[in-house]
Amino acid sequence: MDAKTLREHALVETERFFLDKFGTAPAEDSDEWEAEYRRQFNRLKSGAAASIPAEPEAAIVEEKPPDLPALIGTPADQRWAFALRSERLKQIHNRDLRTWLARAWTKSKEWIDSRDLTTEAFLRRVEPSYEEARRKSASETAAAEATRRAQEAAASALQEKIKAAGISAAGLIELIDVSPRAASLPIKDKLAELRLEGRTVRVFETANPGILMVLEKRDDGRSDYGIERDDGLVADLKLFASSGL
Repeated sequence: MDAKTLREHALVETERFFLDKFGTAPAEDSDEWEAEYRRQFNRLKSGAAASIPAEPEAAIVEEKPPDLPALIGTPADQRWAFALRSERLKQIHNRDLRTWLARAWTKSKEWIDSRDLTTEAFLRRVEPSYEEARRKSASETAAAEATRRAQEAAASALQEKIKAAGISAAGLIELIDVSPRAASLPIKDKLAELRLEGRTVRVFETANPGILMVLEKRDDGRSDYGIERDDGLVADLKLFASSGL
């Protein structure tokens, strides 16, 4: 047993000693805690030394603790459960199950209440929930993929419709350029934004149902002007805008 594991076990056993005997644990900086911790540490160290040759202190390498979610509970329960969780996860060979368990079991009480279960009994308890979570995740993934494909199909159909109608930014700007001019009015909802060769043309509804407003930006300046509304042009602008082109 390496030094890190030995300390974790000593912390767990110290916590367990006080909780089992008194129902509560003193602060870790108290004399009572320190004395019991040293007793547990020495007991575990002696037991480990009887079966496994002790490694030289200089050869011990501290491993970086895994990036696990924080545990919920009192500070004492969190410390106890952290050590229990670390030890329990080492007993589980299925990496996906370990990952799910660390994310799903975030309450200290869950780890503390299951501390006396054998590995086999523990797996029998958690595997049904794990399999249910897997099925739910697979179902949600399939639903998301179906939604994505439907959206792609709708977008493709819209592109084909626009292509078949011969609608393009260049054609729409050409229609705007030849539309009869009208007085400028305050803008309302935007119908479309068209970009072509240094021109950005934005077309808006106005309070006047017969007038559209055009806000145009060119490389050499800006201009705002009204044009007479044409229902065919409006329909094409809306269709073009809905395509995201």
